[in-house]
Amino acid sequence: MKKLHLVTILLSSLLLLGSIFFGALFLYANRDTVPAAVTINGVDISDMERSEAIAMVEEMIRSLEAEKVVVMVQQTEVDSTWKQLGVQYDGNHFFDALARLHQGTLWERAHARWHFPNIWELNITFDEKILRKLFSPAWEQSQFGRPANAVRLISAADTITYLPGRSVQRIDWKTFGALVRKHSPVELSGDVKDELQRLHKPPARTPGGQSPQAKKRSRLILEAPLYILQPEVTVERLQQQGIERKVTQFTTDLQGSGEGRRHNVEAAARTIHGMVLAPGDIFDYEQVIKAAEDKYGFREAPVIFGGKLVPGVGGGICQVSSTLYNAVILAGLDIVERRNHTLPVSYVPKGLDATFARGYINFRFRNTSARHLLIHSEVKDDQMTVKLFGNMPDDITYEVESITTKTIPAPNKYVANPALSPGSQELLIEGKPGYVVESYRIKKIAGKPVDKTKLSRDTYPPQPTVIAIRGDDSRGNGSGSSGGSSGGSSGGSSGGSSGEKTNTNDASEKVSPKAPGSEAPKAILEDGVGGPNF
Repeated sequence: MKKLHLVTILLSSLLLLGSIFFGALFLYANRDTVPAAVTINGVDISDMERSEAIAMVEEMIRSLEAEKVVVMVQQTEVDSTWKQLGVQYDGNHFFDALARLHQGTLWERAHARWHFPNIWELNITFDEKILRKLFSPAWEQSQFGRPANAVRLISAADTITYLPGRSVQRIDWKTFGALVRKHSPVELSGDVKDELQRLHKPPARTPGGQSPQAKKRSRLILEAPLYILQPEVTVERLQQQGIERKVTQFTTDLQGSGEGRRHNVEAAARTIHGMVLAPGDIFDYEQVIKAAEDKYGFREAPVIFGGKLVPGVGGGICQVSSTLYNAVILAGLDIVERRNHTLPVSYVPKGLDATFARGYINFRFRNTSARHLLIHSEVKDDQMTVKLFGNMPDDITYEVESITTKTIPAPNKYVANPALSPGSQELLIEGKPGYVVESYRIKKIAGKPVDKTKLSRDTYPPQPTVIAIRGDDSRGNGSGSSGGSSGGSSGGSSGGSSGEKTNTNDASEKVSPKAPGSEAPKAILEDGVGGPNF
């Protein structure tokens, strides 16, 4: 009986102790407070209710991000906050740990509370994009100004000088970002910390139980690091191109040109003015015409269509290509593509013109010199002048000669006019002869000829004499022709090439390009971009 009594007492004690233990464990695991001796960023939040601790941490984040900071840019002070500088604080990892105190089994909750870390820090991140919004490119430009490129100047005497560029300061974002991260506060200033803890709980305690002496943080000034931004084009870069002197020039006459034609010539001339070709670069006149049309537009002026001058748009643009062509061949550069007009032009000798027909005939040349080439173009006093600047041997010069090897008589073309008396005729249009012209370039060293190269063999088709006769005249039934072809076909011009220049001195062996998937028409529009406009 005694043993039974003892066992009963022992079991009752164990049950009592177990109840006490599990009761205490239940109370411990289900507390809704922060564990003891817990701080976050130096602020004591131990034993706070969870909702109050979360509210306090969120207020800490707002206070840290809103703390004032001054950025000094040169002598300018910019008031800001850490948030405006791109500094952001995050307490989600702490909030997640608090949530785990109320998740899982009783034992898991108790274990989480028992092992809850005492010291916590907010996560700090830095977003440079936010910082750059505070000091935007527009702000930097207003603060420091814009860089200015160096300029190459050509005097009236064709001497070359340089106007230096202007460098400016800009913010060194990489160094500035590192500076912001380095000085981002990890703890609240003393007065803010005291205010938070006054609102949420009694004065802060350190883990040792001592009340800290809060210190007010002094006004922080960050000096933005700067660097020198150089202009894209410097004097040194321009000088490295090797453009040292005028190589050659060529001038054509604009007298007699109407207002529309002058505008078109000036538009194309302004577009090529200042162009720089690196060694090996190819000049493309079709691209020039597109740019001139987009920027300046072209006006009405006579164009060439079917071997005749007719009303159109863009007339005169070939005077620019022809003037440039002559300057190019006098500089000894290689011609990639060129053709003569179907009519001789007045501003250059026969065989030395370069026509243009969009999609069919282009003018291209290559900078075969060892240095960059600058095109200088000007329209002044009824003259259009192209000058080429570069760096070629000054003892090498070139001359050009054109020889008319054949004159083709103008054929007669008869048209019917029943009103005429029998045997009579009427001259309607005076014909023009055609020509076959060969052009040569003569190379000289120290004034002595050393080489003669054939540039082209060009054919200018004759234009027929148009005569009216009676319809029953024996020379024709309504219309007819004699003495050769009637002209008007663009196929008569034969000096040019398509694609890259081949190893031949006779440019007449080459064919001009056509628009993809199309055949050249019997008559094409030259020296303009639109027409004929009758």
